[in-house]
Amino acid sequence: MAIEKRRRSRELAMQALFYMDMRQKKPEEMISFFEKYFLSSKKVPFFFMNIVKGVDLHKEEIDSIIEQFSSNWKISRMSCVDRNIIRIAVYELLFCDDIPAKVSINEAIDIGKKFGDKDSGSFINAVLDSIRIKFEKKEA
Repeated sequence: MAIEKRRRSRELAMQALFYMDMRQKKPEEMISFFEKYFLSSKKVPFFFMNIVKGVDLHKEEIDSIIEQFSSNWKISRMSCVDRNIIRIAVYELLFCDDIPAKVSINEAIDIGKKFGDKDSGSFINAVLDSIRIKFEKKEA
């Protein structure tokens, strides 16, 4: 059950970050919008809030890391769906020590396959796996 809630929180976070990207909204405005239209319980899940606020707070650092490992792909050229799925996973890799890297990557790939295009899963996997390898080498 907790796994399903985390998956749903990640999916909602991707949609919220997508909305923020497209509408140039701040987290507070977007969260209010999502509470009104998308969150049936009217209680914003903690994990969702953590992801959205964390990605927004660390967006420059996250985007810089993504561009380093995305083989000639600037953030602005990535699809909005892929970009925000990768941002969530990188946020988890950097700031959520309680989540194993492989879980974050697998979740991102699955969400990419659900919401992205036919190449999203493999693109997301390639970028995130190269980031994971680099960070694991630094920790060793």
